[in-house]
Amino acid sequence: MAPIIRASHEVPGELEVAPACFGMVPHWADMKLARQTYNARTETVAQKPSFRNAWKRKQFCIIPADNFFEPCYETGKPIRWRIERADGMPAAIAGIWEFRPQDLLLSFSMLTINADGHPLMQRFHKPDDEKRMVMILDPHQYHGWLDGSLVTEEDLFQQYPAERLVAVADPLPPRVKK
Repeated sequence: MAPIIRASHEVPGELEVAPACFGMVPHWADMKLARQTYNARTETVAQKPSFRNAWKRKQFCIIPADNFFEPCYETGKPIRWRIERADGMPAAIAGIWEFRPQDLLLSFSMLTINADGHPLMQRFHKPDDEKRMVMILDPHQYHGWLDGSLVTEEDLFQQYPAERLVAVADPLPPRVKK
């Protein structure tokens, strides 16, 4: 579970914070789908069955995050790296949400954009894989994202500037064998 910020359904123009499950699960899907829907690609979010209804209904949210993690393969093996804003403020990651009435479950996915050529983010993921990054919003974009008035490629789907991010190796401790 993680907090998301979304438009209030009870008070127009107000925002609410709600706990939600990471990995969007539409009402028609098996709960196991959550592991496959952590991320929604901006290029296909409006067409993919798992995401298109939330996109069409403008069920947009912001996921506040102190940092996020990506694997770096520069040594030949995956090493976890922590990425955060250089100013120390939480990242406001653009997301979409869905409510499953039969389970009373609120769930969400993070939006990702292509990061090929990004000075920092091109270092992450497997060498031959497409480079992706979460879509980070600036404060002046928050309300436009949440109310759906700011959803064009020109307005939003831009790489977050590399100089405004910091990345450090943060490997997981070795697993203890039983």
